[in-house]
Amino acid sequence: MKNKFTLLFLSAIIFFSSCKKDAILTTPAPQPPIVVPPVAPPTDATDSTLLLGNPSSATDNEADFGNYLMKEGYYSLSYNRDRGTPNWVSWHVVYTDFGSFARQNDFRANPNLPETWYKVAATSYSASGFDRGHVCPSSDRTSTLEANSATFLMTNIIPQAPNNNQGPWASLETYCRSLVQAGNELYVIAGVYGEGGVGNSGAATTVDNGKVTVPSNLWKVIVVLPDGANDLSRVKNNSRVISVIMPNINTISTDWRSFRTSVDYIEDQTGYDVLSKVSTSIQNVIEAKVDDL
Repeated sequence: MKNKFTLLFLSAIIFFSSCKKDAILTTPAPQPPIVVPPVAPPTDATDSTLLLGNPSSATDNEADFGNYLMKEGYYSLSYNRDRGTPNWVSWHVVYTDFGSFARQNDFRANPNLPETWYKVAATSYSASGFDRGHVCPSSDRTSTLEANSATFLMTNIIPQAPNNNQGPWASLETYCRSLVQAGNELYVIAGVYGEGGVGNSGAATTVDNGKVTVPSNLWKVIVVLPDGANDLSRVKNNSRVISVIMPNINTISTDWRSFRTSVDYIEDQTGYDVLSKVSTSIQNVIEAKVDDL
């Protein structure tokens, strides 16, 4: 009986084993490709282009035509419709803003201006004797084609005396990039004021048949911070701030250092509050200094 029972038990195991389904090897259904959207340029991130302030309290209200806020992602600006130039441009520079993309030279009208406004064109300065001078430099935005191209919108351009643009202004831009390459990040606000400059064709107050005002002066404020995070909180009484005012003329010194001044003086000339988001107590210290390094 024992052997018979054993035989029946083994037969049952074989029977049930043979009825068990074999594992089915399946190929997963093809999945749709992952679409990665383009990385949007920073507008309200920690390292915002307006992190240190909106100097003139510009707004995006079309009625504010003399102080119209435009956020182009790679920089922000206050645009003056009647002058045809920015009042100021604000941007942030870190090492990753530098790359291998070439200068695009695609000067063009800004389609983001209100529809009814006159749009300064690529040819608006032709035969004027003035350069199409960048405020936020092309060479500060070489990480992507889009970043570099954004600097050629005419809302980032001013009629600039060639010897100013290609002389001390360019030298200061190069010096700023050397600071970034040395391990710093920069917050830069630059702009214009006044009327009348002197270019290759002599003195002028306007170009483009009176539609674009030639500024008499250019100014720039650079806040230098070691690379890091929480940047606003890292602006201290001992932070380095470089400020300059340069006349918009051809007969100008090539040494940018000879044009250094204080933020306080720039604010007196423009009426702006350049570093408005920095604590008042720190502003009182750093805005009164004239850089001497």
